[in-house]
Amino acid sequence: MRSSEVAAAAGVNLQTLRYYERRGLLDEPDRSLGGHRMYPPETVTTLRVIKAAQRLGFTLTEVSDLLDTARHRHGRGEGAGLQARAREKLVAVEAKIADLTVIAETLRAGIAAGCDDLETCAGDPACPLPFTEIGRGR
Repeated sequence: MRSSEVAAAAGVNLQTLRYYERRGLLDEPDRSLGGHRMYPPETVTTLRVIKAAQRLGFTLTEVSDLLDTARHRHGRGEGAGLQARAREKLVAVEAKIADLTVIAETLRAGIAAGCDDLETCAGDPACPLPFTEIGRGR
């Protein structure tokens, strides 16, 4: 498949395809006699896997590690290391959710308290928004 066909089938643009190739997420493709990149059909699946992993919060470095582990240790396509990595990612995501929950609750309290002026609120000990604490870095 040519670059444009692979990109269209996977729902990415050509720059993304070439970037992933440079990063080593995709094997360097063969070239046609005319010099065009010719990708195997499974490249579309790999691209979809990369994008899905990103949506789940994995960085490209983490995705690269997972792909390398699967390719080199257990054969192509097996999810080697995915269980452990998914557990680690879940812990990180749950920590972020907890942080965001605290932020949301604090903002709701600020809205309910009628905080309308940053400087006035920062000087008011009854203000639920921790501007002075944040400013000091706790």
